[in-house]
Amino acid sequence: MTTSDEHVRWQDEGSLSIEELARRQGVTRIASVTELAQPVLFESDEEYEAFLADLYASRRAGLA
Repeated sequence: MTTSDEHVRWQDEGSLSIEELARRQGVTRIASVTELAQPVLFESDEEYEAFLADLYASRRAGLA
């Protein structure tokens, strides 16, 4: 549930441009796609495999 203050804040942001919202949130443009790369996202191959197994299981759960 939102308070009236939160509601007003969201209403005000709804009338802002995407550029202004990005500026307020500190979002900046990237110079290269390589900035998005995360070379050490998983600490081990086992952690990566566990992530994939969980991801695939969650996707299959919706099919049952």
